[in-house]
Amino acid sequence: MRKSDFHYSLPQDLIAQYPAAPRTASRLLALDGANGDLRDLYFTDLPALLRAGDLLVFNDTRVIPARLFGRKDSGGRIEVLVERILDAHRVLAQVRASKPPKPGQKLSLEGNVTMTVQRREGEFYVLAFDPDEPATEILERIGHVPLPPYIDRADNAADSERYQTVYAHHPGAVAAPTAGLHFDEAMLARLRGMEVETDFVTLHVGAGTFQPIRADDIREHRMHAEHLSVPAATCHRIIEAKKEGRRVVAVGTTVVRALETAASGGSMTPYDGETDIFIYPGYRFRIVDALLTNFHLPESTLLMLVCALGGTERVLRAYRHAVEQKYRFYSYGDAMFVTPA
Repeated sequence: MRKSDFHYSLPQDLIAQYPAAPRTASRLLALDGANGDLRDLYFTDLPALLRAGDLLVFNDTRVIPARLFGRKDSGGRIEVLVERILDAHRVLAQVRASKPPKPGQKLSLEGNVTMTVQRREGEFYVLAFDPDEPATEILERIGHVPLPPYIDRADNAADSERYQTVYAHHPGAVAAPTAGLHFDEAMLARLRGMEVETDFVTLHVGAGTFQPIRADDIREHRMHAEHLSVPAATCHRIIEAKKEGRRVVAVGTTVVRALETAASGGSMTPYDGETDIFIYPGYRFRIVDALLTNFHLPESTLLMLVCALGGTERVLRAYRHAVEQKYRFYSYGDAMFVTPA
């Protein structure tokens, strides 16, 4: 399978730069993977696509203010994007600078914060904050919302709330699980009222989610690892739903990766660790029966996952339709509901 098999053309003006107001005001494109039928809806129509007894699974990770700005001791400007917090004072991060920083070099950040480059690990650096203040507190004090690279503006105060799901609980992500951004408390209550069940997993989305596939043959691509937790209680509810013939609906590609990782041994079992699962066409889904997701970048691993569920030809035709109908794309864009091919 070639990377170019998953290409589509997208006008720049369809990349959403701001979220819809209110959260549920987005549009929703429904794809019936079995026959390829498309329906142009609004997110407020989601309940009509669900059934009593469906188990809706969310990712309750919380985005941390992971972007930092400053200068090297040589004076050159730097931008630090924290990938994950390693311990009380150390982080794993990407560093953008005119020249790569070297081990032992000091970095001066906003708010009179300094950090030291300890070592390089591939495309990342291990950075140590001066030990006066915990890393989590420093990020909360001087960090910026890590908006994706295709949002061509600085973050603002509204992003602190809108680039976060209303059910975000466990801090650790540097990118939002964006399918969940469409939900507000009223929509969640409405679903509970129609006896749609809900549960949660935690997958801390890393900056690697935006890394392009460089290999032409996608089977040569290696995914970045992200931390994942699937609790025993969630596994139990999924097993019961599957036994009773009820659907498991994933809210976002991160939930698909979480559930399929936890079931990779053949049965649904609790999981707490790293996952680098790469789902592309030909994958046989063990758990997920339907997916709510946003529109993803051309030739991206996320688009390949959606194609694996809904069928490559049908998903790409749906994307061309979305472009023609001027849907809004990517993190702050519109949503899509996909059932299996």
